[in-house]
Amino acid sequence: MPPPVFRFAPSPNGYLHLGHAYSALLNADLACESGGRFLLRIEDIDPTRCRAEFEDAINQDLSWLGLSWERPVRRQSEHFTDYRAALERLTALGLIYPAFESRAEIARLIAEQEKQGPWPRDPDGAPLYPGTARALASEERARQLQSGAPYALRLDMAAACARVGPLNWIERGEGPKGERGTVTVDPAAWGDIVIARKETPTSYHLAVVIDDALQGITEVVRGQDLFWSTSVHRLLQQLLELSQPAYRHHRLICDAAGQKLSKSTEATGLRELRAAGVTPAEVRRRVGLA
Repeated sequence: MPPPVFRFAPSPNGYLHLGHAYSALLNADLACESGGRFLLRIEDIDPTRCRAEFEDAINQDLSWLGLSWERPVRRQSEHFTDYRAALERLTALGLIYPAFESRAEIARLIAEQEKQGPWPRDPDGAPLYPGTARALASEERARQLQSGAPYALRLDMAAACARVGPLNWIERGEGPKGERGTVTVDPAAWGDIVIARKETPTSYHLAVVIDDALQGITEVVRGQDLFWSTSVHRLLQQLLELSQPAYRHHRLICDAAGQKLSKSTEATGLRELRAAGVTPAEVRRRVGLA
């Protein structure tokens, strides 16, 4: 039986903090304990936010923590052809459609709908896309595409769910509300998600399931903030006939106010802790690892 394969997959759009350290260390520890493999993946599909200096810092921080990983490292920006092939397959199944509204236009559409009552929101709290472009006449759709207008490619969620039927996954960790064991998949809660955009042939959801399958990942160990995203990932795995890894969602590292550490809130980076004299052993202690 082949050894289990774990991965840590940060985006180089900022510096790593204690939350990243916990996830990376936990993956590496579990790989070591099980005689498995530990991979590093750089999720850099967003060229406007991802920078080489942040990738260099990721390597430095992980090495300082005492981690080692297999080479070569997979960088998503080098594998757009893999994602494009998956996108073409979904398109051939009739499950993808272009949506031409800007974010501001979508916000106005939702505001109009909310005059009639509450509008449904996804598990992250964002309002669901109204689905207006799904009903766009084929002539108008062709005209918009020919004009060069920007667009997002969205998954027809109702059609996708009808195609695969009921799904679940086995949770080896714990969800935000203590969910364990067999978890029923509910991708419809996310609505018609963006799968790709005109300028980028993938989204996080599509790229992550393709990468995990191509890299032979058997154990996905990640934060509870991605727990319900697993519904979307299971759906895409089924549609694309990809392997299903085991899932283990772990607790989040929070600040003194109880908020999840985040790059966007400029949480103290590992490089700053290192400069302040904090040791890797102290980092382990702070995140609750032996």
